[in-house]
Amino acid sequence: MNTKLHAVTDRNGRPLSFFMTAGQISDYTGAAALLDSLPAAQWMLGDRGYVADWFRDALKAKGIKPCIPGRKSRGKPVKYDKRKYKRRNRIEIMFGRLKDWRRVATRYDRSPTIFFSAICLAATVLFWL
Repeated sequence: MNTKLHAVTDRNGRPLSFFMTAGQISDYTGAAALLDSLPAAQWMLGDRGYVADWFRDALKAKGIKPCIPGRKSRGKPVKYDKRKYKRRNRIEIMFGRLKDWRRVATRYDRSPTIFFSAICLAATVLFWL
């Protein structure tokens, strides 16, 4: 019954694509699924859950500079631009605005398909209409 939503947004925090996984699944699954839908960009801001070396290499192969801090337990520290990383709050604001819709925040839907369609409908109304 728990789910995890992965999203790609533009620089203004408007969602471009979503991917939903089960709550206990690693963030790497969502990263791999959304990798092909990434738009052309200079930078990608990401959470610590997306710090895998293969993901960073895939971003660099697409010409995107990753701005993802390393996990605290990682042996070798990862360099990232701290000033750019502070802009990640736009992504958190996007998720907060999606949760303003009661149906999305309380997860009344038992079916993941119906819940995902409610998220897409909320995102369309809130950000694109």
